[in-house]
Amino acid sequence: MVTKNGSREEENSGAASPGYHVDFYLRRKRIPEISVSISVPIKVIVFQDETQRLQKSSSSLTKNNETTQKMAEQIVDNAATQRYAVVTGANKGIGFEICRQLASKGIIVISTARNEKRGIEAQERLKELGLSDRVVFHQLDVLDPASIAALVEFVKIKYGRLDILVNNAGIAGVGLDGDTWILQEIIDGNIASVFADGKPEPVQLKASGTLTETLEGAEECIRTNYYGAKTVTEALIPLLQLSDSPRIVNVSSILGNLRLLCNEWAKGVLSNEESLTEEKVDGVVQEFLKNFKEGAPQANDWPTQLAAYKVSKAALNAYSRIMARKYPSFCINCVCPGFARTDITCNLGPLSATEAAESPVRLALLPDGGPSGFYFYQKERLSF
Repeated sequence: MVTKNGSREEENSGAASPGYHVDFYLRRKRIPEISVSISVPIKVIVFQDETQRLQKSSSSLTKNNETTQKMAEQIVDNAATQRYAVVTGANKGIGFEICRQLASKGIIVISTARNEKRGIEAQERLKELGLSDRVVFHQLDVLDPASIAALVEFVKIKYGRLDILVNNAGIAGVGLDGDTWILQEIIDGNIASVFADGKPEPVQLKASGTLTETLEGAEECIRTNYYGAKTVTEALIPLLQLSDSPRIVNVSSILGNLRLLCNEWAKGVLSNEESLTEEKVDGVVQEFLKNFKEGAPQANDWPTQLAAYKVSKAALNAYSRIMARKYPSFCINCVCPGFARTDITCNLGPLSATEAAESPVRLALLPDGGPSGFYFYQKERLSF
């Protein structure tokens, strides 16, 4: 650097000489002392802050990983504890109420119906009740093997297993000429002896109109109420076996009680639990249809009214016993939900569909170690 006297001095970065050039230098260059005295501590502080930030970041990542792991474990736990149910014949009446009550208790329900339009409408009604995330509709015709296979594939892909099956789909198998018809046994009080407590059905209704029972109606009744439930059950067994608590509930009728089955041979076959097999049950229903086709059901002591319905429900009850014995880790029961106001009873009866659905739902939610292989009338256990 040149001084006022013309001599040259070395620029001393460590000293500040008085004069204009120093001020200029300060403004233009920043002297090293200032740079060092300011920058070094800053660098240290920055390093410390960065270390802390990295430590915090690392801690945060660890916590995030732990949170993610816990969430993943929770998802797995939820998937393991979440239960899935299939309900057949669920677009109205007791079936609809079974779906509603199961979904209200946290079960994810696959609601099924033969008529897709009615099934979707039923699902929409359940959505309006706030159960949209708990109920899924899938079309099912229990008489169509392809329809059954499609349901099985749907449940397998979407849920991986099944915990509860409620076989509710059923028909009366009769035609009706006139306004109202109700079971003569109920009117006469003949069912009283069936009940465990000896009390008759709490309803006395008069009948009007005429029932028409045809071979076609009888065959459809047997195929729907017995073979349909049987085929659906066997198709879904592999998925039920993946459950920790598999449950099967077959919605039956008090009219399937063997005391109302007049044919002594059939009664003997279906009441012998030790020797009961699916082949023997099939043999009973086939013999009934054979006699019906020959026009001689009464001559062979089959029931005179709602014959196919009674035989189909007696067969379903027997099938329930067989399956309970075959799968001891399952809880498999059949139940008469009671005489309820539904289409199949011409909307007559002392119980609402809501009240009638409570019994099947209770059996569907039995705890481990609960009863299996039994026949219930609402909450009461009956003899077959």
